[in-house]
Amino acid sequence: MHSFTVLMSLLRERARFLEEISQGIRLDDKVFSLLVSSSIFLAIYGAIIGSSNSWMQVIASAVKLPALYLVTSIICLPTLYLFGVFLGSRCNLKQYLALLLASTSIIGVMLFAFAPIVLFFRLSINSYDFFKLMNVVLFAITGLMGINLFYKGIMLLEQHDGKSNSRTYILRGWLFLYGFVGSQMGWILRPFFGDPDSKFQLFRQLESNFYLHIWEIIYRAIAGH
Repeated sequence: MHSFTVLMSLLRERARFLEEISQGIRLDDKVFSLLVSSSIFLAIYGAIIGSSNSWMQVIASAVKLPALYLVTSIICLPTLYLFGVFLGSRCNLKQYLALLLASTSIIGVMLFAFAPIVLFFRLSINSYDFFKLMNVVLFAITGLMGINLFYKGIMLLEQHDGKSNSRTYILRGWLFLYGFVGSQMGWILRPFFGDPDSKFQLFRQLESNFYLHIWEIIYRAIAGH
């Protein structure tokens, strides 16, 4: 499939791939191919983590995990673009989108690489909290890898556009915003795992927030509850 050919080009020749984005080469093709390939890998991983509950949770998580990254990008992309324009960047919206999807694709591929390990722990342990916490760590690791690629891509665009310290600071702030929005969006779209002792729920009632929930999981794990 052509989409996976484009993805392999990103994985094997990242510098050339990012250079092509900076030059606006085949952006439409890259955007579509990366959207398809990243969605497939994220859907597979979502299905695995959703298997702790029921087949309905498998389907729901396979849909919601790609949606999480896509919706987060849609929410945060206009802010990145408009701040860039305000600060003098000549990069267009499609270049930013291609970089975001390239980062999402890296995240999807790396999560897929961890999938056999996650499936092993899913089948061999009975601790629902441990399984969730392990996946949060994996999401954080792969997220940092994706952000690193995005940052390098933006820095390359800045070289062609004339580097600006102001834009660099804005970018770092935006990356923090992207991570914050993404984690809260994940909280809104939950459950992705589904408690094996509870009935299937497509969505849960909004309460507390992502960060307090993670702290509660860590506390229960330490306290042995």
